[in-house]
Amino acid sequence: MNLMNIDGHNAVITYDPEIDMFRGQFIGLAGGVDFYANTTEKLRAEGAISLKAYMDMCREKGRDPFRHFSGKFNARIAPDLHARAVELAAAEGVSLNQFVERAIQHEIMG
Repeated sequence: MNLMNIDGHNAVITYDPEIDMFRGQFIGLAGGVDFYANTTEKLRAEGAISLKAYMDMCREKGRDPFRHFSGKFNARIAPDLHARAVELAAAEGVSLNQFVERAIQHEIMG
């Protein structure tokens, strides 16, 4: 996975060939916080600096720095996949929501 944990917060790491640098972008924060560097060591240091600056700014402005999730989302999938998921959920005696939640847990937890 292209995740880097910096001070307890995860960031997605990508490589930008146009500028020949790594880019990190924190997830789970209410605002966009990204950072760049040409080595992973420098990227981690830049991430810590960007995260601190963001948290300080939120504290100064009295803003909650974190994104909150409701547990609800819409997913668009192929109709035949949707139909098959409904069939399998019914066969197992669970709701489609329970079936999808279990599938996501399987992907996340392994």
